[in-house]
Amino acid sequence: MRAVVTRVKEASVEIEGHVCGQIKAGYLVLLGIAPEDTAEDAAHLAEKIVHLRVFSDEAGKMNRALAEVNGAVLVISQFTLFADLKKRRPGFSKAAKPDHAIPLYETFMKELEMRDVHVEHGEFGADMQVSSINDGPVTLLFDTTEV
Repeated sequence: MRAVVTRVKEASVEIEGHVCGQIKAGYLVLLGIAPEDTAEDAAHLAEKIVHLRVFSDEAGKMNRALAEVNGAVLVISQFTLFADLKKRRPGFSKAAKPDHAIPLYETFMKELEMRDVHVEHGEFGADMQVSSINDGPVTLLFDTTEV
């Protein structure tokens, strides 16, 4: 699994003119899933993200986790995180097919919720318009093959 995690002041996702998910302070998570990813990867990634300490404390140091700032998470499926960029037109054969990816996308969100995180989300495979006000900006890349 790959996740681009951005600290945001607010974020939302719109589908066909309708806002289907929005948060205030927290993380915008773009989530990509590979064919070899498992439910254990989803749990591990959720745990890493929930305990990530990138929110400022009283001294202005990145020292607080999501729960300490009453943060939420907006999760957006993003198969393009597994794009093959060797040619001018990206290939997506390294991304999981929907029958494998959708259950893991849902598992990832359930894992966040099990850790007392408020989760909003887009719709897997939909044409989405994502808006965010990045905070910092602080943007981190997670890959479960490396963390």
